[in-house]
Amino acid sequence: MAIKLRNEYGPVLHMPTSKENFKEKGPQNASDSYGHKQYPANQGQEVEYLVTGTHPYPPGPGVALTADTKIQRMPSESAAQSLAVALPSSQARVDANRSAPAGSEYRHPGASDRSQPAGMTSAVMEVGNAKNSALMAKKAPTMPKPQWHPPWKLYRVISGHLGWVRCIAVEPGNQWFVTGSADRTIKIWDLASGKLKLSLTGHISTVRGVIVSSRSPYLFSCGEDKQVKCWDLEYNKVIRHYHGHLSAVYGLDLHPTIDVLVTCSRDSTARIWDVRTKASVHTLSGHTNAVATVRCQAAEPQIITGSHDTTIRLWDLVAGKTRVTLTNHKKSVRAVVLHPRHYTFASGSPDNIKQWKFPDGSFIQNLSGHNAIINTLTVNSDGVLVSGADNGTMHLWDWRTGYNFQRVHAAVQPGSLDSESGIFACAFDQSESRLLTAEADKTIKVYREDDTATEETHPVSWKPEIIKRKRF
Repeated sequence: MAIKLRNEYGPVLHMPTSKENFKEKGPQNASDSYGHKQYPANQGQEVEYLVTGTHPYPPGPGVALTADTKIQRMPSESAAQSLAVALPSSQARVDANRSAPAGSEYRHPGASDRSQPAGMTSAVMEVGNAKNSALMAKKAPTMPKPQWHPPWKLYRVISGHLGWVRCIAVEPGNQWFVTGSADRTIKIWDLASGKLKLSLTGHISTVRGVIVSSRSPYLFSCGEDKQVKCWDLEYNKVIRHYHGHLSAVYGLDLHPTIDVLVTCSRDSTARIWDVRTKASVHTLSGHTNAVATVRCQAAEPQIITGSHDTTIRLWDLVAGKTRVTLTNHKKSVRAVVLHPRHYTFASGSPDNIKQWKFPDGSFIQNLSGHNAIINTLTVNSDGVLVSGADNGTMHLWDWRTGYNFQRVHAAVQPGSLDSESGIFACAFDQSESRLLTAEADKTIKVYREDDTATEETHPVSWKPEIIKRKRF
């Protein structure tokens, strides 16, 4: 009970300054136990009294002060327990705040219940010669109307792999795409027809990452066999190996302007490689658990990693050191995506999808509702953010407002177990007209926008209601 009192009802001990009316029964000019000067009162006349001390249990608005409440006394244990029963629970307070009028959205649980005019930021209360400034709550923010996006529909399922499809990438020319699988193969598919063009073998364990270079005819892959390979697509052979990771390599990315490859691993590190010389330029150490995802960009910070230690790190590429560590997530971060136009990025975790602003990782907002282990994120230039999860669900969001406009749960391939319903990777093609997902039922699913949909047939179920955004 003592812990409950301290945690849930502690704010009552620090209520803000308030002004009360009371009728004094007799003249009194003495100081109270705090040493504050008391104003004389005429018998039977209504006098304003300014509460300047910190009282354990001050009266509510409109309740007169008495001689007992002017003196600070610590309550007895029975009185404290009765107060705990009388006060609403934390959940009740949350529900009350949710339905509160504008202007009280960010009110502290122990703040005065007195309503204030919206838009006012301060007011001055005068009693005799005393002046006191009390801060008023600002008007609460409202969610802006989200941009309308047409829904996406499944139009092709591509089969061919013999194991979970773990990663996917579209080549810069938009003619074909590549997938890596738990069957230890890398397959290249025609994007227009969905037909298999080529299979590459060489990894001896699950392939976890693939990417195609836009600067050279190279394909890079990594896997749970600790190997990072560079494939020459003119000869369809491995021409370089990058040795150094001590455990499974979970992801990789290429720098857009210089010949640098970045990989991340279960050994809690990310490594920066010179593509041509195979030299390890930097080993990025600092994470305390497996690093699940890595992204590169030309602007600062040039490298972003997400880890199972629940943190995101922004790295200085030149120094090979951490610039910023973001600790807002409470569970492992398995996915990070950079917006193609804005200087922002998003991270996915079982607790929330969070949006951030570069270069310092300033928090923007939470995207809540995808209550699953999020394995992958991708976003297009129209502001459609896609999150894919372990349970086979895919949510589509409006990037600017965080509005969830579509939820998809495609049926598993016939012959697969229902439990094999999981999305491990997703990507838009270069034209952003197709969305590809790599799934646990050994298939690649292709989605495209529904051309017949309009704002009338698929309206945005949005109301200009007050929203409550979490800070962390």
